[in-house]
Amino acid sequence: MAGKRSAALRYAKALFGLAHEAGAVESVRAELDRVTEAMATVPTLADVLVLPMYPAAERRAALQGLAGPLGLSPLLTHFLSFLIDQRRTRDLAVIHEDYVRLAEEAAGRVHGEVVSATPLDPAQLARIRTALARRMGRELDLAIRVDPDLLGGLVARVGDLVFDGSLRTQLAQLRAQLTGER
Repeated sequence: MAGKRSAALRYAKALFGLAHEAGAVESVRAELDRVTEAMATVPTLADVLVLPMYPAAERRAALQGLAGPLGLSPLLTHFLSFLIDQRRTRDLAVIHEDYVRLAEEAAGRVHGEVVSATPLDPAQLARIRTALARRMGRELDLAIRVDPDLLGGLVARVGDLVFDGSLRTQLAQLRAQLTGER
């Protein structure tokens, strides 16, 4: 999995670099959204583009047939054709995910998630958002989720950082300290 992930990241970085040079980061992102949505909506389309049982020429022809209706730029069409040639279309979902992350980072935005044991009121959420944005030095887009299994407190994940202030984790740490001291 790590090899697949790193290869997808290399392709995403290459596409991002090309899009950045062309001043088309957001439009390429929207095009990628449309392609992955079309593949999710029409499974046979995903099969034709991804499965190696279809010859590369057929897969490129299917791509050319999609380019117009989906409004794909030559940049993305050529990139997807390259993925077909490299037998990497199976990694398109991960490439898309990595591309979106790169675009968000370049725009100074970071995605995160706050999971709390109980629903947060707007004032609590505003304080959390402000503290995390200050800590990260970037604009945050936070998803909020309630998980009663936390017992109390909250867990915030922003990028690769995890801030765990859940009661469940605090109890586990206390248990480890108590059993380790005996």
